[in-house]
Amino acid sequence: MRSVLIGRGRLADLPALAAAARGAPGGGPASAPAYVVPDEVAENLTGYRVHRGALASLGRKPLPEVGAVTGGARRIVVLEDLVDHGNVGAIFRCAAALGVDAVVLSPRCADPLYRRSVKVSMGAVFAIPYARMSGWHEGLADLKAGGFRLLALTPDEHATPIDAAVTSAGRVALLLGTEGDGLSARWLREADEAVRIPMNPAARAAGVDSLNVVAAAAIACHLLAR
Repeated sequence: MRSVLIGRGRLADLPALAAAARGAPGGGPASAPAYVVPDEVAENLTGYRVHRGALASLGRKPLPEVGAVTGGARRIVVLEDLVDHGNVGAIFRCAAALGVDAVVLSPRCADPLYRRSVKVSMGAVFAIPYARMSGWHEGLADLKAGGFRLLALTPDEHATPIDAAVTSAGRVALLLGTEGDGLSARWLREADEAVRIPMNPAARAAGVDSLNVVAAAAIACHLLAR
């Protein structure tokens, strides 16, 4: 933590924030300053009151390499080009809550530390290791070389039901594609197996052939972690 800024109306919280700034247990580095400003100033900095009167500036640590977060992992989630920050945050929450070991992002994925991602994840972006691929074309090859079996989640009714595909032992990487188009053709080809979450036949006949990416991630992460 580099500094704390608090609205005057939240002065009752200042002792706790000051203790954190001094490096108390659970706090940030020593000597991080805490500033007090009129509530109107604090609100004008963001344009709305979601900050609840307190803001902090924190230094961002460099992300680890993919191999560093997947080296000891057994079950991981790999996101390809998800650009909605809320969806990324929600998937992190699913992954952390359901026992997934790590998340890997393609180069164009939304930033998990963007404020909406952090909020939607309920802080789960800080609870699960993650890394970003340096290149999209060779990213899956590196995971395969690390011993991961790649399962590409798709609504294709010819794909293998996911509960049948994750019963085998070994390291598994679940691939989730972007909100609109799903996984790219390249990643679908490079996957070891295409998997699906079976839809109710009546629902499929009515045109409901898939779930949104967050709901699909929740079901898939549950099955992965069994």
